[in-house]
Amino acid sequence: MVKTRIRGAVARVRPRLPAVAVAFAAGLAAVGGSYLSVGRRPAFVATPFDRLVVVLSPDALVTFAITQLGTLGHRLAFLTAIAATGAVFGLVTVPGAAFVLARGPVSRVLSRGSATIVLGATLGAVPPGLLAYGLTRSGLSALGAAGGAEFALLATAGTTALVAGEDPPTGSLARRRVLGAVGSAIGVGALGLFVRGTNEESFPSPLEIPADARPEVRELLEQAKAQSFDVEGLEPLVSTDFYEVDIGNVDPDVDREEWSLSITGAVGESAEYDFEAIEGMTLADRFATLRCVGDQLNGWQMDTALWSGVPVRRLLEAAEPEGDRVILHGADGYYNEFPLEALWSGLLAYRMNGRPLPRAHGAPVRALVPGHWGEINVKWLTEIEVRDEDTTGYWEHRGWHGTGPVNTVAKLWQTHSLGSGRFEVAGHAYAGTRGIGAVEVSTDGGDTWVDAELSDPLPGEDVWRQWCHEYGAGGRHEVIVRARDGDGNLQIPEKDGPRPDGATGWVSETVTPQ
Repeated sequence: MVKTRIRGAVARVRPRLPAVAVAFAAGLAAVGGSYLSVGRRPAFVATPFDRLVVVLSPDALVTFAITQLGTLGHRLAFLTAIAATGAVFGLVTVPGAAFVLARGPVSRVLSRGSATIVLGATLGAVPPGLLAYGLTRSGLSALGAAGGAEFALLATAGTTALVAGEDPPTGSLARRRVLGAVGSAIGVGALGLFVRGTNEESFPSPLEIPADARPEVRELLEQAKAQSFDVEGLEPLVSTDFYEVDIGNVDPDVDREEWSLSITGAVGESAEYDFEAIEGMTLADRFATLRCVGDQLNGWQMDTALWSGVPVRRLLEAAEPEGDRVILHGADGYYNEFPLEALWSGLLAYRMNGRPLPRAHGAPVRALVPGHWGEINVKWLTEIEVRDEDTTGYWEHRGWHGTGPVNTVAKLWQTHSLGSGRFEVAGHAYAGTRGIGAVEVSTDGGDTWVDAELSDPLPGEDVWRQWCHEYGAGGRHEVIVRARDGDGNLQIPEKDGPRPDGATGWVSETVTPQ
């Protein structure tokens, strides 16, 4: 009896499966069409779903993604959002898919001419277009989504017309239609990636100093270039590939003409500044290093740039703060809380390496707070809120405590065999505003230590230094590096992971002669 019921249910569902498959293929084509139209911007239809994935992800899953998967975790989250978007768009496309797959009278109508085929596919693409507009309020994104869905439905309807004079088996016809829809969805997605790429912004190397750079900027960038070690594969003192970490996978697209920064809360006088007002203030140039609190002990989420902007002190003094805590708010919904004292020496940066601040790094204006983890250097800054009571920040809600000063670290990023038993090891060291006083290297597993060569310090209180050491060894051996900050304090030897307040420990690597 049970088997009979199951067979009956399967028999009832099976005829509907091709329509569902075509609908979901058309839904993915709608996502691809939106991406082709607007790229990875807030108007992309997957953006709301990406935010939903971020909000609904359990803290344990977020921690696992950060500590174990790194940037791969972000990519998987974005793929999840895209899949969810495609599923929702597929649901609203089911009626259109059912129409173009209908047999009997509809098939005969479709076989009468291409105009009718186009009309049927167009009508089927209306719901995904309306949904896209409702989600993004972007006409361009809506047209792209509708166009992508219509293309998939046209491929399906076209298959119907092509076989109108034949009498293929029902299963074979269904497979042809589904393959046509899936192929068109893949085609739209591939075209979107080809036209838009995976990330729209390309950043010129800081080694290429802009022709219109101010003399002060040119001099500083040339100084950084001259002081960088010539070690194969080692990032120069100004990073050529600056890391990116954000709560979402689609960066805000803030118009500088409409942007404003508010200073609110426990202040003597609230204030609001537009970009023109910020740009009209005296400009300051600073080298500053940022390190992500989720960075692994020998990870790569630590970089340096030359930032230009306005000292925060000027705005704070005018506002007359009456509290001792501050919350920075970003246009992406991110926020973080930390002692107001740390912000007094901060910078509102709107230029990076002599060029306008890129969107991916917080344009039009971002915060830089010396010596603290990257998480409190809020991008796309829109509000400085002063408070007279403690508040839990975004990541503190998820079990992290990375608002304090950074931990001292020496990275072992390059190991080279020079031949004849000679080796070269190199990397970067960073200790926030404490500075780096020395990097020590052991090539015998920690029995003896020698000082590595350090790059000359760049101007600034919050900047990394390069280190390099050449030595001889007869066989397989273990290299360990550790740093001393400018106060003479030795880096903590005990290894610990990033959560909750940053990774610690000495970096080591076993070197085997080639």
